[in-house]
Amino acid sequence: MATREEPQLDEIQWKAPFLAQNMGGITTNTVLPYFYESPFFDATSNNATITTQAFHNQSMYYLLQTREAFEERLKTMQGLEFMVAHDPSDNGTRPDNSGVWVIRKQNRRKRPGTEDEIIAISSYYVVGENVYMAASLNNILGARLLSIVSSLSNITAAASVLPSFTPALGHTYLPPAPKPAASALSTQMSQTSKESTPIPGTQDSTLTKKASKPSMSQDVQSTQLLQSSLSLSLLYGNEYMDDNPLTGEPGSFIITKTREAQQPAPQSKSKPPPVATKPPTPQLNTDLPEPKRKPSMGAEKSPITPGVKEKKVRRKSRPATSVTTPK
Repeated sequence: MATREEPQLDEIQWKAPFLAQNMGGITTNTVLPYFYESPFFDATSNNATITTQAFHNQSMYYLLQTREAFEERLKTMQGLEFMVAHDPSDNGTRPDNSGVWVIRKQNRRKRPGTEDEIIAISSYYVVGENVYMAASLNNILGARLLSIVSSLSNITAAASVLPSFTPALGHTYLPPAPKPAASALSTQMSQTSKESTPIPGTQDSTLTKKASKPSMSQDVQSTQLLQSSLSLSLLYGNEYMDDNPLTGEPGSFIITKTREAQQPAPQSKSKPPPVATKPPTPQLNTDLPEPKRKPSMGAEKSPITPGVKEKKVRRKSRPATSVTTPK
């Protein structure tokens, strides 16, 4: 059979009502004997040694009567001990004993000539009849870190589905609201019969009521668009794409000149450099004198156009006559 694991001491609560009633309640003199019966007490401590000796030695029995005498005897010893660190009744001076008692488990070491060295091991709380063990700093930090990590993992898993990206809105954490289909509404209204036509004025009032209640997502989108527009205006409000901006309405834009183009160029006081002039082009004289013609025996020839060469008439060669020599 598997052995049952005992719970850790810092996870249990112990109380003994009948024992507290037999002791006459939890007081400054009975809080330590009541604590001895709990599972938090260590039987190897100096408290158990003094208690055992007092029961068997009558000369030491007075140590069990008051807590002050008992703790004074503990301070003379060395080793493990349990001491009351906080007394809500101020050693019995106040009648109200309903506060919280703090008992500390510590190790005392004697040093000659100086005060004792005390090393605290753990602390315990006595609240009424209940006894608790205080958690260590390591356990507290581990539990807090575990709760933080688990919460962050849950938040990451829940937020991983929320972000969405669209070119118009960018990164958003709310889904865009669907646009109302105007065509479907008009088709549905046209298909209704005349008999089911509502009273004039009622349908318009219902439509205006629906339109007067914008959805939450539309408000968020409008706010995001306004914010992005303002940021773009602040960043690029004084910049233009070209030197000559356009004016006018769509369809009739006019290119305007910038101030630099409208301002005339500054005139310099220095004399302008001389302009290089080209030499005059020589003119050709086309009036040529008429060539002298030889008088011909034949008819007169037509005058020759100046500048046109006269065609020469080629004479036809006569065939050579063969000369026969007498034999």
